[in-house]
Amino acid sequence: MKKIFDLIPVLISLCLLAGCSQRVSDQDVLKNAQFSKTITWGIESDVRLFSLTDVRDYREKGFDVDVAKAVTKEILGSRSQAKFVLATAQSRIPLLKNGNVDAVIATMTITPQRKKLVNFSRPYFAAGKSLLVRKDSKIKNVHDLKGKTVIGIIGDNSVEVIKKIAPQAKVVQMQDYGQAVVALKAGQGDALSSDNGVLYGLAVESPTLEVRGGTFTHEPYGIAINKHQEKFERAINRAIVKMQHDGQYNRLIKKWFGRVPGFNYKTLYN
Repeated sequence: MKKIFDLIPVLISLCLLAGCSQRVSDQDVLKNAQFSKTITWGIESDVRLFSLTDVRDYREKGFDVDVAKAVTKEILGSRSQAKFVLATAQSRIPLLKNGNVDAVIATMTITPQRKKLVNFSRPYFAAGKSLLVRKDSKIKNVHDLKGKTVIGIIGDNSVEVIKKIAPQAKVVQMQDYGQAVVALKAGQGDALSSDNGVLYGLAVESPTLEVRGGTFTHEPYGIAINKHQEKFERAINRAIVKMQHDGQYNRLIKKWFGRVPGFNYKTLYN
């Protein structure tokens, strides 16, 4: 009997070499979640209003976090759990593709390029690009960016949008929003471009900055899901629709955006 047990590690190694292990894309994410009563979400940690780590208790809080929790309960029941893995704009798709998370909810705009890599749920937030500037700036809208330096975030599609809309602007890229805001305040850039909701969150934290120019694109957010996970995708879409119909969605919108100066949160109501 001992000899058989001694062979188990060898047999496992041979199986792995032969490709016996199941690929991430072949695993049934919904079935695994139903078994574990858990959905693991990729979220950001530095986007105020959407998903920000609270330094007082080191817990993630924001609209994306609450939507993830609500979707989890709609799919798996009240005793289920939403787990969170911190991601950046650069790491969120690799985390999903590698099976480290089941889904990503991280201010992620639905784009044709990203849809080649992952699937998306129906939109859950009507985002659009805007500009964050210093209050003493003469920049009023995107048409004033000629010859200016615009800051973008690596992995955020704002960079490509600015290159198309304001080709005569210089674009510099930062690793995260914290670095970007420091650079903007220090005069290393004339404007920071990103999604309106994200920028309003940054403006709330920084009284010397403000959002201008309205939105100059329409780029709704979606929840990213791995390819070949149609059942899981349908379950997420059903949960979003139910939240929008029973008032949960509007309550979360009001909770996180109701007191943001200059932001008409009611335009997001469903």
